[in-house]
Amino acid sequence: MSLSARPGNFGTRFHNHLYEALGLDYVYKAFSTRDLAGAIGGIRALGIRGCAVSMPFKEACIPMLDRLDPSAAAIGSVNTIVNEDGVLEAYNTDYIAIQKLVGGRAELRDQPFLLRGSGGMAKAVAFALKGGGFPHGTIVARNEAAGRALAEGCGYRWTAEPDGRPAAMLVNVTPIGMEGGAEADHLAFPRALVEPAALVVDAVALPPETPLIRLARALGRPVVTGAEIQAVQAVEQFVLYTGVTPSDEQFERAAAFAAGRAA
Repeated sequence: MSLSARPGNFGTRFHNHLYEALGLDYVYKAFSTRDLAGAIGGIRALGIRGCAVSMPFKEACIPMLDRLDPSAAAIGSVNTIVNEDGVLEAYNTDYIAIQKLVGGRAELRDQPFLLRGSGGMAKAVAFALKGGGFPHGTIVARNEAAGRALAEGCGYRWTAEPDGRPAAMLVNVTPIGMEGGAEADHLAFPRALVEPAALVVDAVALPPETPLIRLARALGRPVVTGAEIQAVQAVEQFVLYTGVTPSDEQFERAAAFAAGRAA
């Protein structure tokens, strides 16, 4: 199941597609609630195997859970709950996804990076990079209090706007470029910073090709898209729930189906 103030359909489509493809007796449903404690109690009482957690419940649910995996404990934020015979263990698969997609790029670890954002997902990304051995980061955030707090928590710099210093990796974790948003047509980073970047990451999943990603591709820069992050964190949840690891082909088919790219 999924708990969110505004449930989407990606997770529902992704998980149920894989359950059917693999012949697993599971069903994934998304719910909204105003009674978080009651919903968490229901997971125990009804024997629900697992639960995805979205805003605004990612931190509020922590006192109601029994154990925190290092992925959740590192950042104090939860997006996945697994029920092991009434014991609720919390994970953050956004953290895990970033470490899988970016953490292996050893050639970038000693290079500076810019991370734009200071919200819950930005926190997951920042701590995943810190845990992956990326020490030279700058948090770019208009919200000074949140930006400074995140930067200090990770040992990074803070600045309100990109200050012109080049960086090997650019990471956008804000709504800039998001479909339907006030800044849907805006770039999260100026072209002058994108041109020399060795990697451009945009956590915005809709549209899959944001203005930042389109520019980076046009310039021949390697990219990690929000759609990739969304799919990897979802398959990490799937494995935690079921204990089954889908094949690469099954994963790709489920991600395409969930994103509406396949029938």
